[in-house]
Amino acid sequence: MQTQSPFPWKQVVSAGLIGGGVAVLLSLVGIVTAFNERYIVSGLFTMGQVLFLAPALLFANSTIRRIAPQPAPKIILAGAISGLSSAVVLAILTILGNLINLRIMFVNSSPELFEMLTFGQEYTAGILILLGLGLLLGGITGGVFLLPSKIRNAVVQAAIWILMIGLLRDMIVTVSYRWGPLAAVIKYFFAVSGLTLTGTIILSLLIGGLYYWRSGKTKPSVPSAQQTPLKRLLTLAGAAAVLLLLPPVLGTYFSEILDNVGMYILMGLGLNIVVGFAGLLDLGYVAFFAIGAYTMGVLTSPELGFYNMTYWEALPFALIACVVSGAILGLPVLKMRGDYLAIVTLGFGEIVRLLALSDWLRPWLGGTQGIQRIAQPRIGPYLLESQQELYYMFLVGIGIVAFIAWRLKDSRIGRAWMALREDEDVAVAMGINHVGTKLLAFATGALFSGLAGTIFAAKLTSVYPHSMNFLVSINVLSLIIIGGMGSIPGVFVGALVLIGSPELLREFAEFRYLAYGALLVVMMLTRPEGLWPEERRRLELHEVTDPALAAISKSKAEIESPQKAG
Repeated sequence: MQTQSPFPWKQVVSAGLIGGGVAVLLSLVGIVTAFNERYIVSGLFTMGQVLFLAPALLFANSTIRRIAPQPAPKIILAGAISGLSSAVVLAILTILGNLINLRIMFVNSSPELFEMLTFGQEYTAGILILLGLGLLLGGITGGVFLLPSKIRNAVVQAAIWILMIGLLRDMIVTVSYRWGPLAAVIKYFFAVSGLTLTGTIILSLLIGGLYYWRSGKTKPSVPSAQQTPLKRLLTLAGAAAVLLLLPPVLGTYFSEILDNVGMYILMGLGLNIVVGFAGLLDLGYVAFFAIGAYTMGVLTSPELGFYNMTYWEALPFALIACVVSGAILGLPVLKMRGDYLAIVTLGFGEIVRLLALSDWLRPWLGGTQGIQRIAQPRIGPYLLESQQELYYMFLVGIGIVAFIAWRLKDSRIGRAWMALREDEDVAVAMGINHVGTKLLAFATGALFSGLAGTIFAAKLTSVYPHSMNFLVSINVLSLIIIGGMGSIPGVFVGALVLIGSPELLREFAEFRYLAYGALLVVMMLTRPEGLWPEERRRLELHEVTDPALAAISKSKAEIESPQKAG
């Protein structure tokens, strides 16, 4: 007879206390109070309330997943105790705030905060409501976990989408004004702040129903070989239509965000070749961006008086200058690896920036004043000068660069880069010319970065040395790591997360970086290979933990072991 496992009291209470500690941290840094006026559902609950209650739910859910499988009453009890433990920590903070003046140490422990924690009720009644709500939400978390997977997934996804839609209410309403009759429908779902109750119910049912339908949808019996070409064609056509319609639909402000994301995608695709394909850590990558921008400025700006080329006439010279610069950087670092290579490339980037700032080159590069009146691209009689028009320049550039990178990845030179990345000594022993291969990686990466620099200079019609600082290189490297080293789709995802997300959350002032940093930490802990990793890297990192991969490895070992024994 199987004995029933004891209830994991310690695990459940510890998770609840940690969740309460996170909620206290969010409260004392001021983010809870700052978001108290931002309603998710108008008149019901605010983003501030979500922020101090969400940690209890998340840690309760994490605990339930760890202790499962358990009988249903134990699951609900575990969630309730974890939620109550989190609420106890918040209640202690409220009691301390009532007894002593915490603002001596914590400026944000204001009366407004404690009024939020007690839901605007009298002191004792508010604490009891807080404890009861923690107990209730924790129990609900356990109940949701016990639901069938299809229903549970639908409920969770509906809650996440409602939270995001309510949070981004202002952006959605602003964009909807450009949609004509659809704006009236959008307004029906939104109040002055957050969603209306009717809109929340309708959207919850629609989103939950969609996810429930998708999870229960069976795969068609048509062989994949017959449906793949049509599916790809329809996907590409739909994506192209969406991308072409984005600027007129989103407007000027969001087109500016798309331009910034596109610029970093161009640079990311280039650095992905250097770092992701060839394994060469380059921390001075912004130098090639600067060389492309400054070459375009020198050749097209009438302010300097040297040349007066058009954008298209100067573009080949700017790209050639970047390729030559990449080869020049590659020559002295051919025998360097790891940290030494990073230090030398970092120095190269700083040298380029300081030369642009120097008085010695001021007659040619403008010094601290930079270069103004840079030519913008012109197609026939049309001058591409606005953010919405230059978006298409970035889009065409990304399409060309992504196609080249995709073709290079599985080509002979692409496999040579990957061989050098895995083990340079073995690659050389196999006959790979490491000198030419490394130089080609640096030159190709510099070419793509220089292209981004030329469009950037034309967009602003000016270029300044302060725009070429070290943080640009770090941002480009970070988006590659976030998206997945060596992954071309990962560059797009990393740029959207790293560059696009903070811009969308700009209305939340300094707190956007707190939320952004927390999301990055969670991502690194849960998906160290990146958000859209290269298949080989995903297999390397999850070969042990993935049951399917473990079974394949085990079967392979069982097949090979008799052969080795024979």
